[in-house]
Amino acid sequence: MNGILVLDKPVGPSSTQALSAARRLFGAAKAGHGGTLDPMASGVLPVLFGEATKFAQQGLDAEKTYQAQIRLGQETTTGDAEGEVVATAAVDVSVDEIDQVLLAQLGLQMQTPPMFSALKHQGRPLYEYARAGQTVDKPARQIQIFRLTRLAFASPDLTIEVHCSKGTYIRVLAQTIGRSLGCGAHLAGLRRTAVAGLLIGQSVSLEDLDQMAPQDRPQCLLPVDALAADWPRVDLTAAQATDLGFGRSLDWVGSMTASDDSSACHLAAKLRLYDHHQRFLGIGQVTDGRLIPLRLVAQSILH
Repeated sequence: MNGILVLDKPVGPSSTQALSAARRLFGAAKAGHGGTLDPMASGVLPVLFGEATKFAQQGLDAEKTYQAQIRLGQETTTGDAEGEVVATAAVDVSVDEIDQVLLAQLGLQMQTPPMFSALKHQGRPLYEYARAGQTVDKPARQIQIFRLTRLAFASPDLTIEVHCSKGTYIRVLAQTIGRSLGCGAHLAGLRRTAVAGLLIGQSVSLEDLDQMAPQDRPQCLLPVDALAADWPRVDLTAAQATDLGFGRSLDWVGSMTASDDSSACHLAAKLRLYDHHQRFLGIGQVTDGRLIPLRLVAQSILH
């Protein structure tokens, strides 16, 4: 069982619980996921089976898109609807004011992760410290907001779409928006609509999978390279593919053809690699004129 399932995770279960349910339905021996969603969030959860688990980091590092419901006028202990309300304020804002605040959030910025998160400090997740009433210094991390759009506003509820880099906490963004508007806010609902090139329109629910005949479920899987589909592609000769399979690096200049623009490939941090039969081999990186394999699929699945 090798491939990627674009699962539409429901509100309620954790990502680990949703993964376990999908793994059971597919009878997969090896499974993982490419990016955690909180229990209160729904939407795209890449579930990786077999050789696809080698590329989970691509999902974790990928850009993501969300639709978020923000409740203005209330701040909570956790920054979302699961926490207790700790501050309230009247909501008297215009659409123009909202749009100006959203515009100000675009671009590179530093964001401090929330205490109620799974990030670890000295081996323990931050939420354990938070539940014990303890605080931990959390270094701010660089994130990027590529697009931030107002979808609807019916006071006190604001719905936005966010296209952002990895590591972005939408509930922190919701708090920032509320404070910038002078009324406070918390995240009331969250739905992830894209991870890299995996879209909500490709997703399938656990309920639908459960109702399928077991022999039909594999038809829902995308190929192992789906999370890297937007990366520059390099096609290797038979000899080059063999060398790569043994873990050898390859001369880069003039030794291969790329389906994408060559200059783009030279600048790319990572490349997706294929053999002369158009089969996905894995991912590599160019360093000092050499193509170095980073993650390769097992040769057994190529035959």
